[in-house]
Parts: sequence; structure tokens; C-alpha cells
Amino acid sequence: MRIDIDTDLCIGAGQCALSAPKVFTQDDDGFSSLLPGHEDGTDDPMVKEAARACPVGAITVKETAG
Repeated sequence: MRIDIDTDLCIGAGQCALSAPKVFTQDDDGFSSLLPGHEDGTDDPMVKEAARACPVGAITVKETAG
């Protein structure tokens, strides 16, 4: 699956990092970012939960053909 973070929409709530800590982190300014190795997507099942938990909907997850 492909993960996109709308950095203009992100408010730094941190729900993504709490929901999927193996995929998301917060940058030096407190905003959501992907951990190294996940820029091209992941199969971590918690990613969808992280997107759902985002209070402003800054994370979108798209299934990729594979």
C-alpha cells in the first residue's frame, strides 16, 4: 500500500505514530513523517488504523497492485 501525508494539513497530533510506530514518526517540528524504508509503501496492517486515527485526515492510504 502507498502512504501519502498531506504536510499542509498535518497538525502534529501524533496519532499515526501511536497507531503504527513501525511506520510513522514525528519530525523535528512535531509533524508526521514516514520512517526510513517506508517511503515507497508498506504492508503493515496498522497503517490503515493510523490513517483513520488522524484527526484532520492528513494521511491517505492507497492499495497498490502487487
